[in-house]
Amino acid sequence: MQQLAALAFIRGDVAEETLLKRAAELVRTQRIQSDADLEPLFHAPPAGSDPDVLKRLRQMYEAGGWVLLESMLADVPADLRWLIESGAITIEQIAAAHRALDVTSAADIAASIREQMLRRVAGIGEPVEAAVAAALPGIRAAIPRIPLGRAAAIAEPLLAHLRALPGVAWAEPVGSLRRGQDMVGDIELVASLADPTDAIEQILALPDASHPLHRSARRVYMLMERVQVGLRFPEPSNAGAALLYLTGSAAHFAALQTHADSAGFRLTPTGLHTRDGVLREAAVEDDIYRALGLPTIPPEIRDGDDEIAIASRGELPALVTRRDIRGDLHMHSTWSDGRDSIDAMVAACRALGYEYMAITDHSPTSAATRNLTIDGVKRQADEIEGLRARYPEIAILQGCEVDILPDGRLDFPDRVLELFDIVLASLHEPAGQGSDQLMKRYVTAMRHPLVTLITHPTNRLVPHRAGYDLDYDRLFEAAVETRTVVEIDGSPSHLDLDGALARRAIAAGAEVAIDSDCHRAEMLDRQMQLGILTARRGWVEPRHVVNTRSLADVRAAIARKRAGR
Repeated sequence: MQQLAALAFIRGDVAEETLLKRAAELVRTQRIQSDADLEPLFHAPPAGSDPDVLKRLRQMYEAGGWVLLESMLADVPADLRWLIESGAITIEQIAAAHRALDVTSAADIAASIREQMLRRVAGIGEPVEAAVAAALPGIRAAIPRIPLGRAAAIAEPLLAHLRALPGVAWAEPVGSLRRGQDMVGDIELVASLADPTDAIEQILALPDASHPLHRSARRVYMLMERVQVGLRFPEPSNAGAALLYLTGSAAHFAALQTHADSAGFRLTPTGLHTRDGVLREAAVEDDIYRALGLPTIPPEIRDGDDEIAIASRGELPALVTRRDIRGDLHMHSTWSDGRDSIDAMVAACRALGYEYMAITDHSPTSAATRNLTIDGVKRQADEIEGLRARYPEIAILQGCEVDILPDGRLDFPDRVLELFDIVLASLHEPAGQGSDQLMKRYVTAMRHPLVTLITHPTNRLVPHRAGYDLDYDRLFEAAVETRTVVEIDGSPSHLDLDGALARRAIAAGAEVAIDSDCHRAEMLDRQMQLGILTARRGWVEPRHVVNTRSLADVRAAIARKRAGR
Protein backbone atom coordinates (compact mmCIF):
# COMPACT_ATOMS: atom_id res chain seq x y z
CA MET A 1 0.00 0.00 0.00
CA GLN A 2 2.84 2.40 0.83
CA GLN A 3 4.41 1.50 -2.51
CA LEU A 4 1.20 2.41 -4.30
CA ALA A 5 1.05 5.73 -2.45
CA ALA A 6 4.69 6.41 -3.35
CA LEU A 7 3.97 5.69 -7.01
CA ALA A 8 1.00 8.06 -6.95
CA PHE A 9 3.29 10.75 -5.52
CA ILE A 10 5.91 10.18 -8.25
CA ARG A 11 3.17 10.51 -10.87
CA GLY A 12 2.04 13.79 -9.30
CA ASP A 13 -1.42 12.40 -8.43
CA VAL A 14 -1.91 14.08 -5.04
CA ALA A 15 -5.53 12.94 -4.59
CA GLU A 16 -4.64 9.30 -5.26
CA GLU A 17 -1.60 9.51 -2.97
CA THR A 18 -3.76 10.88 -0.13
CA LEU A 19 -6.42 8.23 -0.66
CA LEU A 20 -3.86 5.40 -0.65
CA LYS A 21 -2.15 6.72 2.48
CA ARG A 22 -5.49 6.78 4.29
CA ALA A 23 -6.17 3.26 3.04
CA ALA A 24 -2.77 2.17 4.36
CA GLU A 25 -3.55 3.75 7.73
CA LEU A 26 -6.92 1.93 7.90
CA VAL A 27 -5.23 -1.38 7.08
CA ARG A 28 -2.66 -0.73 9.83
CA THR A 29 -5.15 0.27 12.53
CA GLN A 30 -7.45 -2.68 11.73
CA ARG A 31 -4.45 -5.07 11.77
CA ILE A 32 -5.23 -6.41 8.29
CA GLN A 33 -2.66 -9.14 7.53
CA SER A 34 -4.06 -10.73 4.35
CA ASP A 35 -6.76 -10.41 1.70
CA ALA A 36 -8.98 -12.70 3.80
CA ASP A 37 -9.00 -10.08 6.58
CA LEU A 38 -10.48 -7.51 4.21
CA GLU A 39 -13.82 -9.27 3.63
CA PRO A 40 -15.16 -8.61 7.16
CA LEU A 41 -14.00 -5.00 6.87
CA PHE A 42 -16.18 -4.51 3.81
CA HIS A 43 -19.24 -6.08 5.50
CA ALA A 44 -18.84 -4.22 8.81
CA PRO A 45 -16.62 -1.17 8.37
CA PRO A 46 -15.47 0.70 11.48
CA ALA A 47 -17.47 3.74 12.47
CA GLY A 48 -16.37 6.85 10.62
CA SER A 49 -14.69 4.97 7.77
CA ASP A 50 -14.34 6.97 4.58
CA PRO A 51 -16.47 5.39 1.80
CA ASP A 52 -13.86 6.40 -0.82
CA VAL A 53 -11.13 4.59 1.11
CA LEU A 54 -13.28 1.47 1.41
CA LYS A 55 -14.13 1.63 -2.29
CA ARG A 56 -10.42 1.86 -3.17
CA LEU A 57 -9.59 -1.08 -0.92
CA ARG A 58 -12.32 -3.17 -2.54
CA GLN A 59 -10.96 -2.32 -6.00
CA MET A 60 -7.52 -3.45 -4.90
CA TYR A 61 -8.95 -6.59 -3.31
CA GLU A 62 -10.86 -7.52 -6.47
CA ALA A 63 -8.08 -6.65 -8.92
CA GLY A 64 -5.22 -7.93 -6.82
CA GLY A 65 -2.72 -5.56 -5.25
CA TRP A 66 0.17 -6.81 -7.39
CA VAL A 67 -1.80 -6.21 -10.60
CA LEU A 68 -2.55 -2.66 -9.47
CA LEU A 69 1.09 -2.12 -8.52
CA GLU A 70 2.23 -3.27 -11.96
CA SER A 71 -0.37 -1.03 -13.61
CA MET A 72 0.72 2.04 -11.67
CA LEU A 73 4.39 1.24 -12.18
CA ALA A 74 3.77 1.24 -15.94
CA ASP A 75 2.67 4.88 -15.63
CA VAL A 76 5.99 5.98 -14.11
CA PRO A 77 8.54 7.58 -16.51
CA ALA A 78 10.33 4.69 -18.21
CA ASP A 79 13.87 5.34 -16.98
CA LEU A 80 12.73 5.57 -13.34
CA ARG A 81 10.68 2.40 -13.77
CA TRP A 82 13.70 0.51 -15.09
CA LEU A 83 15.80 1.86 -12.23
CA ILE A 84 13.26 0.51 -9.74
CA GLU A 85 13.12 -2.82 -11.56
CA SER A 86 16.92 -3.08 -11.45
CA GLY A 87 16.65 -3.50 -7.67
CA ALA A 88 19.13 -0.70 -6.97
CA ILE A 89 16.49 1.51 -5.36
CA THR A 90 12.96 1.00 -4.07
CA ILE A 91 9.76 2.77 -5.04
CA GLU A 92 9.67 4.47 -1.65
CA GLN A 93 13.27 5.67 -2.02
CA ILE A 94 12.54 7.08 -5.48
CA ALA A 95 9.55 8.90 -4.00
CA ALA A 96 11.73 10.26 -1.19
CA ALA A 97 14.30 11.50 -3.71
CA HIS A 98 11.52 13.04 -5.76
CA ARG A 99 10.17 14.82 -2.68
CA ALA A 100 13.57 16.08 -1.51
CA LEU A 101 15.35 16.77 -4.82
CA ASP A 102 12.52 16.96 -7.40
CA VAL A 103 14.03 14.15 -9.48
CA THR A 104 11.81 12.85 -12.28
CA SER A 105 14.29 11.05 -14.54
CA ALA A 106 17.46 9.00 -14.54
CA ALA A 107 19.31 12.14 -15.66
CA ASP A 108 18.13 13.91 -12.49
CA ILE A 109 19.26 10.94 -10.41
CA ALA A 110 22.69 11.01 -12.10
CA ALA A 111 23.03 14.73 -11.36
CA SER A 112 22.13 14.20 -7.69
CA ILE A 113 24.78 11.48 -7.46
CA ARG A 114 27.47 13.72 -8.97
CA GLU A 115 26.65 16.36 -6.37
CA GLN A 116 26.49 13.71 -3.60
CA MET A 117 22.94 14.80 -2.84
CA LEU A 118 21.14 11.48 -3.26
CA ARG A 119 22.93 9.92 -0.29
CA ARG A 120 21.64 12.71 1.95
CA VAL A 121 17.99 11.89 1.33
CA ALA A 122 16.43 10.19 4.35
CA GLY A 123 16.24 6.43 3.85
CA ILE A 124 18.83 6.26 1.06
CA GLY A 125 22.46 6.74 2.15
CA GLU A 126 25.77 5.96 0.45
CA PRO A 127 25.22 2.22 -0.24
CA VAL A 128 22.01 2.86 -2.20
CA GLU A 129 23.64 5.79 -4.02
CA ALA A 130 26.52 3.53 -5.04
CA ALA A 131 24.11 0.81 -6.24
CA VAL A 132 22.16 3.32 -8.30
CA ALA A 133 25.37 4.73 -9.81
CA ALA A 134 26.37 1.21 -10.84
CA ALA A 135 22.94 0.55 -12.40
CA LEU A 136 22.66 3.78 -14.39
CA PRO A 137 24.81 2.79 -17.41
CA GLY A 138 22.64 -0.27 -17.99
CA ILE A 139 19.49 1.83 -17.62
CA ARG A 140 20.72 4.30 -20.24
CA ALA A 141 21.53 1.45 -22.62
CA ALA A 142 18.03 0.01 -22.13
CA ILE A 143 16.18 3.22 -22.97
CA PRO A 144 14.67 2.85 -26.46
CA ARG A 145 16.03 5.36 -28.94
CA ILE A 146 14.07 6.78 -31.83
CA PRO A 147 15.33 8.36 -35.07
CA LEU A 148 15.97 12.09 -35.05
CA GLY A 149 13.37 12.62 -37.77
CA ARG A 150 10.57 11.07 -35.73
CA ALA A 151 11.62 12.88 -32.56
CA ALA A 152 11.70 16.21 -34.41
CA ALA A 153 8.27 15.56 -35.94
CA ILE A 154 6.81 15.03 -32.45
CA ALA A 155 8.66 17.91 -30.80
CA GLU A 156 8.28 20.67 -33.40
CA PRO A 157 4.48 21.20 -33.14
CA LEU A 158 4.73 21.09 -29.36
CA LEU A 159 7.56 23.64 -29.39
CA ALA A 160 5.54 25.91 -31.67
CA HIS A 161 2.59 25.69 -29.29
CA LEU A 162 4.79 26.45 -26.27
CA ARG A 163 6.45 29.43 -27.91
CA ALA A 164 3.06 30.92 -28.75
CA LEU A 165 1.80 30.80 -25.15
CA PRO A 166 1.60 34.10 -23.23
CA GLY A 167 4.59 34.77 -21.01
CA VAL A 168 6.93 32.18 -22.54
CA ALA A 169 10.32 33.87 -22.98
CA TRP A 170 11.78 30.92 -24.89
CA ALA A 171 11.30 27.19 -25.36
CA GLU A 172 13.90 24.71 -26.61
CA PRO A 173 14.40 20.96 -26.92
CA VAL A 174 17.19 19.49 -24.84
CA GLY A 175 19.40 16.40 -24.84
CA SER A 176 20.31 14.50 -27.97
CA LEU A 177 17.40 16.07 -29.88
CA ARG A 178 18.78 19.58 -29.49
CA ARG A 179 22.29 18.38 -30.30
CA GLY A 180 21.01 16.80 -33.53
CA GLN A 181 22.13 13.23 -32.91
CA ASP A 182 20.71 10.78 -35.44
CA MET A 183 19.13 8.67 -32.68
CA VAL A 184 17.35 10.34 -29.77
CA GLY A 185 17.10 8.83 -26.29
CA ASP A 186 14.13 10.83 -25.08
CA ILE A 187 12.15 13.92 -25.98
CA GLU A 188 12.31 16.67 -23.42
CA LEU A 189 11.57 20.37 -23.78
CA VAL A 190 12.43 23.28 -21.50
CA ALA A 191 10.53 26.58 -21.42
CA SER A 192 11.07 29.78 -19.45
CA LEU A 193 7.76 30.80 -17.89
CA ALA A 194 6.99 32.36 -14.52
CA ASP A 195 3.78 30.42 -13.83
CA PRO A 196 3.35 27.30 -15.99
CA THR A 197 0.02 26.17 -14.48
CA ASP A 198 -2.11 27.20 -17.46
CA ALA A 199 0.57 26.11 -19.94
CA ILE A 200 0.59 22.59 -18.51
CA GLU A 201 -3.22 22.44 -18.70
CA GLN A 202 -3.15 23.53 -22.34
CA ILE A 203 -0.43 21.05 -23.26
CA LEU A 204 -2.30 18.16 -21.64
CA ALA A 205 -5.43 19.18 -23.56
CA LEU A 206 -3.71 18.86 -26.95
CA PRO A 207 -5.20 16.12 -29.16
CA ASP A 208 -1.89 14.24 -29.42
CA ALA A 209 -1.17 14.34 -25.68
CA SER A 210 -2.29 11.31 -23.75
CA HIS A 211 -1.69 9.36 -20.61
CA PRO A 212 0.09 11.82 -18.23
CA LEU A 213 2.87 9.88 -16.50
CA HIS A 214 3.87 12.55 -14.01
CA ARG A 215 2.81 16.04 -13.14
CA SER A 216 4.12 18.58 -10.67
CA ALA A 217 4.12 22.37 -10.45
CA ARG A 218 6.88 22.80 -13.04
CA ARG A 219 7.11 19.47 -14.84
CA VAL A 220 4.92 17.15 -16.82
CA TYR A 221 5.65 13.83 -18.53
CA MET A 222 3.18 12.32 -20.97
CA LEU A 223 2.88 10.09 -24.00
CA MET A 224 2.66 11.57 -27.49
CA GLU A 225 2.41 9.11 -30.38
CA ARG A 226 3.37 6.40 -27.86
CA VAL A 227 6.65 8.20 -27.09
CA GLN A 228 7.47 9.66 -23.67
CA VAL A 229 7.70 13.45 -23.81
CA GLY A 230 8.77 15.62 -20.89
CA LEU A 231 8.30 19.35 -20.33
CA ARG A 232 10.16 21.35 -17.71
CA PHE A 233 9.49 24.92 -16.64
CA PRO A 234 12.42 26.00 -14.44
CA GLU A 235 12.31 29.33 -12.61
CA PRO A 236 12.97 31.98 -15.27
CA SER A 237 15.82 33.56 -13.30
CA ASN A 238 17.88 30.39 -13.70
CA ALA A 239 16.23 28.68 -16.67
CA GLY A 240 19.38 29.10 -18.76
CA ALA A 241 21.30 26.89 -16.34
CA ALA A 242 18.68 24.15 -16.68
CA LEU A 243 18.79 24.42 -20.47
CA LEU A 244 22.58 24.16 -20.49
CA TYR A 245 22.72 21.14 -18.20
CA LEU A 246 19.87 19.24 -19.83
CA THR A 247 21.21 19.85 -23.34
CA GLY A 248 24.49 18.11 -22.49
CA SER A 249 26.40 16.27 -23.58
CA ALA A 250 27.61 14.95 -20.22
CA ALA A 251 31.17 15.18 -21.52
CA HIS A 252 30.70 18.81 -22.56
CA PHE A 253 29.17 19.73 -19.20
CA ALA A 254 32.03 18.03 -17.35
CA ALA A 255 34.59 19.90 -19.46
CA LEU A 256 32.71 23.14 -18.81
CA GLN A 257 32.82 22.41 -15.07
CA THR A 258 36.60 22.08 -15.28
CA HIS A 259 36.79 25.38 -17.16
CA ALA A 260 34.55 27.00 -14.53
CA ASP A 261 36.83 25.79 -11.74
CA SER A 262 39.82 27.42 -13.42
CA ALA A 263 37.81 30.64 -13.78
CA GLY A 264 36.96 30.76 -10.08
CA PHE A 265 33.42 29.39 -10.25
CA ARG A 266 31.63 26.14 -9.47
CA LEU A 267 29.24 24.88 -12.14
CA THR A 268 26.57 22.39 -11.04
CA PRO A 269 23.29 21.21 -12.58
CA THR A 270 21.59 23.95 -10.55
CA GLY A 271 23.72 26.73 -12.05
CA LEU A 272 26.91 28.76 -11.74
CA HIS A 273 28.12 29.52 -8.22
CA THR A 274 30.73 32.04 -7.09
CA ARG A 275 33.58 31.03 -4.77
CA ASP A 276 31.51 32.08 -1.74
CA GLY A 277 28.56 29.94 -2.87
CA VAL A 278 26.32 32.61 -4.36
CA LEU A 279 24.24 31.34 -7.28
CA ARG A 280 24.47 33.66 -10.28
CA GLU A 281 21.28 34.22 -12.21
CA ALA A 282 21.24 32.73 -15.70
CA ALA A 283 18.01 33.46 -17.51
CA VAL A 284 19.59 32.22 -20.75
CA GLU A 285 22.54 29.96 -21.54
CA ASP A 286 24.57 32.92 -22.79
CA ASP A 287 24.74 34.25 -19.21
CA ILE A 288 26.80 31.25 -18.10
CA TYR A 289 29.10 31.11 -21.11
CA ARG A 290 29.67 34.88 -20.85
CA ALA A 291 30.52 34.65 -17.15
CA LEU A 292 33.09 31.98 -18.03
CA GLY A 293 34.67 34.18 -20.70
CA LEU A 294 33.39 32.03 -23.57
CA PRO A 295 31.18 32.59 -26.59
CA THR A 296 28.04 30.47 -26.52
CA ILE A 297 28.98 27.10 -27.99
CA PRO A 298 26.39 25.79 -30.48
CA PRO A 299 24.52 22.77 -29.05
CA GLU A 300 25.36 20.58 -32.05
CA ILE A 301 29.10 20.61 -31.24
CA ARG A 302 28.85 20.16 -27.46
CA ASP A 303 30.54 16.77 -27.54
CA GLY A 304 33.24 17.29 -24.90
CA ASP A 305 35.88 17.02 -27.59
CA ASP A 306 37.88 20.18 -28.38
CA GLU A 307 35.09 22.75 -28.56
CA ILE A 308 35.87 24.54 -25.26
CA ALA A 309 39.56 24.94 -26.10
CA ILE A 310 38.65 26.27 -29.55
CA ALA A 311 36.06 28.62 -28.03
CA SER A 312 38.65 29.85 -25.51
CA ARG A 313 40.89 30.87 -28.42
CA GLY A 314 38.02 32.70 -30.11
CA GLU A 315 38.12 30.31 -33.06
CA LEU A 316 34.61 28.82 -33.07
CA PRO A 317 33.23 28.51 -36.61
CA ALA A 318 30.12 30.41 -37.71
CA LEU A 319 28.08 27.30 -38.46
CA VAL A 320 25.70 27.10 -41.40
CA THR A 321 22.09 28.09 -40.72
CA ARG A 322 18.80 27.84 -42.58
CA ARG A 323 19.17 31.48 -43.63
CA ASP A 324 22.31 30.59 -45.60
CA ILE A 325 20.60 28.03 -47.85
CA ARG A 326 19.67 29.43 -51.28
CA GLY A 327 18.45 26.27 -52.99
CA ASP A 328 17.86 22.53 -52.76
CA LEU A 329 19.66 20.28 -55.25
CA HIS A 330 18.08 16.89 -54.49
CA MET A 331 14.37 16.06 -54.51
CA HIS A 332 11.95 13.70 -56.24
CA SER A 333 8.59 14.02 -57.97
CA THR A 334 5.93 11.71 -59.33
CA TRP A 335 8.21 11.09 -62.30
CA SER A 336 9.91 8.56 -60.01
CA ASP A 337 9.08 7.70 -56.40
CA GLY A 338 8.00 11.14 -55.18
CA ARG A 339 4.49 11.73 -53.82
CA ASP A 340 3.97 15.17 -55.37
CA SER A 341 4.11 16.68 -58.84
CA ILE A 342 6.93 18.94 -59.98
CA ASP A 343 4.44 21.82 -59.82
CA ALA A 344 3.78 21.12 -56.11
CA MET A 345 7.50 20.85 -55.37
CA VAL A 346 8.14 24.17 -57.13
CA ALA A 347 5.36 25.88 -55.18
CA ALA A 348 6.81 24.63 -51.89
CA CYS A 349 10.34 25.74 -52.81
CA ARG A 350 9.03 29.18 -53.78
CA ALA A 351 7.28 29.43 -50.41
CA LEU A 352 10.59 28.62 -48.71
CA GLY A 353 12.25 31.50 -50.52
CA TYR A 354 14.68 29.43 -52.57
CA GLU A 355 16.42 30.99 -55.56
CA TYR A 356 16.81 27.62 -57.27
CA MET A 357 15.88 23.97 -56.99
CA ALA A 358 16.70 20.74 -58.80
CA ILE A 359 14.25 17.96 -59.64
CA THR A 360 16.39 14.81 -59.53
CA ASP A 361 14.29 11.74 -60.18
CA HIS A 362 15.69 8.21 -60.20
CA SER A 363 17.27 6.55 -63.24
CA PRO A 364 15.92 3.34 -64.84
CA THR A 365 17.63 0.59 -62.80
CA SER A 366 16.92 2.15 -59.41
CA ALA A 367 14.85 0.04 -57.04
CA ALA A 368 12.40 2.93 -56.67
CA THR A 369 8.73 2.23 -57.34
CA ARG A 370 8.86 4.35 -60.51
CA ASN A 371 11.82 5.58 -62.51
CA LEU A 372 12.65 8.17 -65.10
CA THR A 373 13.11 6.50 -68.49
CA ILE A 374 15.09 7.78 -71.46
CA ASP A 375 11.82 8.57 -73.24
CA GLY A 376 10.56 10.32 -70.12
CA VAL A 377 13.53 12.70 -69.90
CA LYS A 378 12.34 14.81 -72.84
CA ARG A 379 8.72 14.83 -71.66
CA GLN A 380 9.83 15.88 -68.18
CA ALA A 381 11.98 18.62 -69.73
CA ASP A 382 8.92 19.96 -71.55
CA GLU A 383 6.95 20.05 -68.28
CA ILE A 384 9.78 21.86 -66.49
CA GLU A 385 10.07 24.38 -69.34
CA GLY A 386 6.40 25.21 -68.92
CA LEU A 387 6.84 25.67 -65.17
CA ARG A 388 9.83 27.95 -65.74
CA ALA A 389 7.58 30.24 -67.76
CA ARG A 390 4.99 30.24 -64.96
CA TYR A 391 7.49 30.72 -62.12
CA PRO A 392 10.30 32.94 -63.41
CA GLU A 393 11.30 33.97 -59.87
CA ILE A 394 12.81 30.53 -59.11
CA ALA A 395 15.26 28.61 -61.30
CA ILE A 396 14.11 25.02 -61.87
CA LEU A 397 16.98 22.71 -62.77
CA GLN A 398 16.28 19.40 -64.43
CA GLY A 399 18.54 16.81 -62.88
CA CYS A 400 18.73 13.11 -62.20
CA GLU A 401 19.85 10.86 -59.36
CA VAL A 402 21.57 8.27 -61.50
CA ASP A 403 22.62 4.90 -60.10
CA ILE A 404 26.26 3.84 -60.30
CA LEU A 405 26.24 0.37 -61.84
CA PRO A 406 28.40 -2.50 -60.47
CA ASP A 407 31.13 -1.83 -63.05
CA GLY A 408 31.21 1.91 -62.28
CA ARG A 409 29.26 3.00 -65.35
CA LEU A 410 26.30 5.31 -64.94
CA ASP A 411 22.71 4.22 -65.48
CA PHE A 412 22.08 6.66 -68.36
CA PRO A 413 24.33 7.02 -71.42
CA ASP A 414 26.26 10.26 -71.81
CA ARG A 415 23.96 11.48 -74.59
CA VAL A 416 21.14 11.51 -72.01
CA LEU A 417 23.19 12.79 -69.07
CA GLU A 418 24.23 15.79 -71.17
CA LEU A 419 20.59 16.89 -71.28
CA PHE A 420 20.44 17.44 -67.52
CA ASP A 421 21.40 20.68 -65.78
CA ILE A 422 22.87 18.68 -62.89
CA VAL A 423 23.70 14.99 -62.38
CA LEU A 424 23.74 13.30 -58.98
CA ALA A 425 25.31 9.83 -58.71
CA SER A 426 24.53 7.30 -56.03
CA LEU A 427 24.66 3.77 -54.72
CA HIS A 428 21.47 2.37 -53.21
CA GLU A 429 22.03 -1.34 -52.64
CA PRO A 430 23.37 -2.91 -49.41
CA ALA A 431 27.10 -3.64 -49.30
CA GLY A 432 27.07 -6.80 -51.39
CA GLN A 433 30.46 -5.96 -52.85
CA GLY A 434 33.70 -5.51 -50.93
CA SER A 435 34.91 -2.11 -49.76
CA ASP A 436 37.50 -1.81 -52.52
CA GLN A 437 34.94 -2.47 -55.24
CA LEU A 438 32.46 0.01 -53.75
CA MET A 439 35.22 2.61 -53.54
CA LYS A 440 36.19 1.95 -57.15
CA ARG A 441 32.58 2.54 -58.26
CA TYR A 442 32.46 5.85 -56.40
CA VAL A 443 35.79 7.08 -57.74
CA THR A 444 34.93 6.06 -61.30
CA ALA A 445 31.68 8.02 -61.05
CA MET A 446 33.48 11.04 -59.59
CA ARG A 447 35.87 11.09 -62.52
CA HIS A 448 32.96 11.37 -64.93
CA PRO A 449 32.83 15.04 -66.01
CA LEU A 450 29.02 15.12 -65.96
CA VAL A 451 28.71 14.01 -62.31
CA THR A 452 28.35 17.02 -60.01
CA LEU A 453 27.46 15.39 -56.71
CA ILE A 454 27.62 12.07 -54.83
CA THR A 455 24.45 11.54 -52.78
CA HIS A 456 24.25 9.95 -49.29
CA PRO A 457 27.82 8.55 -49.59
CA THR A 458 27.69 5.96 -46.78
CA ASN A 459 24.27 4.69 -47.97
CA ARG A 460 23.15 4.00 -44.42
CA LEU A 461 19.49 3.64 -43.47
CA VAL A 462 18.78 5.03 -40.00
CA PRO A 463 18.17 3.04 -37.82
CA HIS A 464 18.12 -0.17 -39.86
CA ARG A 465 21.38 -0.36 -41.80
CA ALA A 466 24.91 0.80 -41.07
CA GLY A 467 26.81 2.66 -43.76
CA TYR A 468 29.48 1.21 -46.02
CA ASP A 469 32.81 0.38 -44.42
CA LEU A 470 34.99 2.52 -46.69
CA ASP A 471 38.18 4.55 -46.53
CA TYR A 472 36.31 7.84 -46.42
CA ASP A 473 39.45 9.95 -46.28
CA ARG A 474 40.35 8.47 -49.66
CA LEU A 475 36.82 9.18 -50.90
CA PHE A 476 37.09 12.82 -49.84
CA GLU A 477 40.50 13.15 -51.48
CA ALA A 478 38.95 11.87 -54.72
CA ALA A 479 36.13 14.39 -54.35
CA VAL A 480 38.64 17.23 -54.05
CA GLU A 481 40.71 15.93 -56.95
CA THR A 482 37.70 15.59 -59.27
CA ARG A 483 35.83 18.69 -58.04
CA THR A 484 32.88 16.51 -57.04
CA VAL A 485 30.52 17.63 -54.29
CA VAL A 486 29.60 15.20 -51.49
CA GLU A 487 26.17 15.38 -49.93
CA ILE A 488 24.79 15.83 -46.46
CA ASP A 489 21.39 14.27 -47.05
CA GLY A 490 18.59 15.51 -44.79
CA SER A 491 16.27 12.55 -45.30
CA PRO A 492 15.49 11.12 -41.82
CA SER A 493 16.51 7.68 -43.04
CA HIS A 494 19.90 8.91 -44.28
CA LEU A 495 21.37 11.97 -42.46
CA ASP A 496 24.36 11.10 -44.59
CA LEU A 497 27.13 12.20 -44.36
CA ASP A 498 26.80 12.21 -40.58
CA GLY A 499 28.42 14.92 -38.48
CA ALA A 500 31.71 13.13 -37.89
CA LEU A 501 32.22 12.34 -41.58
CA ALA A 502 31.12 15.82 -42.64
CA ARG A 503 33.84 17.28 -40.43
CA ARG A 504 36.40 15.00 -42.05
CA ALA A 505 35.13 15.94 -45.51
CA ILE A 506 35.56 19.68 -45.04
CA ALA A 507 38.91 19.13 -43.32
CA ALA A 508 40.02 17.35 -46.50
CA GLY A 509 38.91 20.34 -48.56
CA ALA A 510 35.80 18.76 -50.07
CA GLU A 511 32.73 20.82 -50.84
CA VAL A 512 29.36 19.65 -49.53
CA ALA A 513 25.74 20.18 -50.48
CA ILE A 514 22.99 20.12 -47.86
CA ASP A 515 19.91 18.67 -49.54
CA SER A 516 16.48 17.47 -48.48
CA ASP A 517 16.26 14.36 -50.72
CA CYS A 518 12.56 15.04 -50.31
CA HIS A 519 9.73 12.99 -51.79
CA ARG A 520 6.86 15.15 -50.46
CA ALA A 521 6.45 18.91 -50.77
CA GLU A 522 5.32 19.29 -47.17
CA MET A 523 8.58 17.77 -45.93
CA LEU A 524 11.00 19.99 -47.87
CA ASP A 525 11.67 22.39 -45.02
CA ARG A 526 11.84 19.80 -42.23
CA GLN A 527 14.28 17.59 -44.11
CA MET A 528 16.46 20.57 -45.03
CA GLN A 529 16.47 21.50 -41.34
CA LEU A 530 17.58 17.97 -40.44
CA GLY A 531 20.36 18.22 -43.01
CA ILE A 532 21.48 21.53 -41.53
CA LEU A 533 21.45 20.07 -38.00
CA THR A 534 23.63 17.22 -39.21
CA ALA A 535 25.97 19.60 -41.04
CA ARG A 536 26.33 21.74 -37.91
CA ARG A 537 27.38 18.63 -36.00
CA GLY A 538 30.18 18.44 -38.57
CA TRP A 539 31.34 22.03 -37.93
CA VAL A 540 30.22 22.97 -41.45
CA GLU A 541 30.25 26.67 -42.33
CA PRO A 542 28.43 28.41 -45.20
CA ARG A 543 31.68 28.64 -47.18
CA HIS A 544 31.84 24.84 -47.35
CA VAL A 545 28.33 24.46 -48.83
CA VAL A 546 27.67 24.83 -52.57
CA ASN A 547 23.97 25.61 -52.16
CA THR A 548 24.68 28.66 -50.04
CA ARG A 549 25.98 30.24 -53.26
CA SER A 550 24.19 32.01 -56.07
CA LEU A 551 22.71 30.15 -59.00
CA ALA A 552 25.40 31.66 -61.24
CA ASP A 553 28.12 30.24 -59.00
CA VAL A 554 26.49 26.80 -58.94
CA ARG A 555 26.12 26.76 -62.72
CA ALA A 556 29.72 27.92 -63.14
CA ALA A 557 31.02 25.10 -60.92
CA ILE A 558 29.03 22.52 -62.92
CA ALA A 559 30.35 23.98 -66.18
CA ARG A 560 33.96 23.97 -64.98
CA LYS A 561 33.85 20.28 -64.15
CA ARG A 562 32.12 19.43 -67.42
CA ALA A 563 34.81 21.33 -69.31
CA GLY A 564 37.53 19.54 -67.36
CA ARG A 565 38.90 22.77 -65.89
